[in-house]
Amino acid sequence: MTAATEAFPPRRLGRTGLWVPEICFGGGALASMPAAFGYDVPEERALETVRAVLRGPVGFLDTAAGYGDGRSERIIGAALAEIGGPPPGFVLSTKVDRDPVTGDYSAAQVRRSLEGSLERLGLDRVQLLYLHDPEHISFQDGMAPGGPVEELVRIHEEGLAQHIGVAGGPVGLMARYVATGVFDVLLTHNRWTLIDRSADQLITAAHAAGLAVVNAAPFGGGVLAKGPDRHARYAYTQADAVVLDRVREIAAACAEHGVPLPAAAIQFSTRDPRISATVLGVTRPERVAETIELSRWSIPEELWPTLDALAAPSDHWQH
Repeated sequence: MTAATEAFPPRRLGRTGLWVPEICFGGGALASMPAAFGYDVPEERALETVRAVLRGPVGFLDTAAGYGDGRSERIIGAALAEIGGPPPGFVLSTKVDRDPVTGDYSAAQVRRSLEGSLERLGLDRVQLLYLHDPEHISFQDGMAPGGPVEELVRIHEEGLAQHIGVAGGPVGLMARYVATGVFDVLLTHNRWTLIDRSADQLITAAHAAGLAVVNAAPFGGGVLAKGPDRHARYAYTQADAVVLDRVREIAAACAEHGVPLPAAAIQFSTRDPRISATVLGVTRPERVAETIELSRWSIPEELWPTLDALAAPSDHWQH
């Protein structure tokens, strides 16, 4: 048994009753969204990547209706159909999205989004369903009667989603959704990384309230995996000079200890006891095993204080 095939000790996903590995593979880049990720992903390669995930020890996969207008879900659904559905114990999460053309995020749109997801995935229900990117509407509209949160709760009550969560960016807004007590899981992204510590208080509050915390995009969209010379973007936009310089310093500190930059980026998140799972995007089948091995790389404890000191100043965080 190799590091890439050995099972992960299960972690409790908050109060859901589900148990998951410490890493979750993300399906965003599988949808081939070059505007966000900077590159295309051929469909057959994406399908092979999902097959590799399903063969491996990471029984947790995340996607969304809005990833490539359903492309990510279609590819995952095709791979699941080949093996007769999700393997026993496998956790699949997806997300309802606003209408990409009109911006509609009504109850009816939430229902349409879920129905499309179930059809593409070949499922009659999902274990975990997030409200995705609610920053595109006001909190008041999100929580209003007849709004998206009310419909998400109804979907849960109907048994179409075993558990519900909220997944988004701005930490202040996410904290308001966490405080409603409606959700089982918080997914935050690009805001708890080696560079950006915006989500620290949010993660603490969610964990204290009994929500599972899922931390996505610890690579910051790629720069903390590839380095600033190969990928000069953070959180899907051009990174400024301060961030890029800090990443160079972080990479140099890692190199001094014989640690690959992406290994440190992953384990910054997975070593945090408040976090149930860390979402990592993969777009090539060989990256599945490579990512697992990086998640298990031996990192000396003395490196972490150095990396903490090299995080970008708070005025360069996403917030």
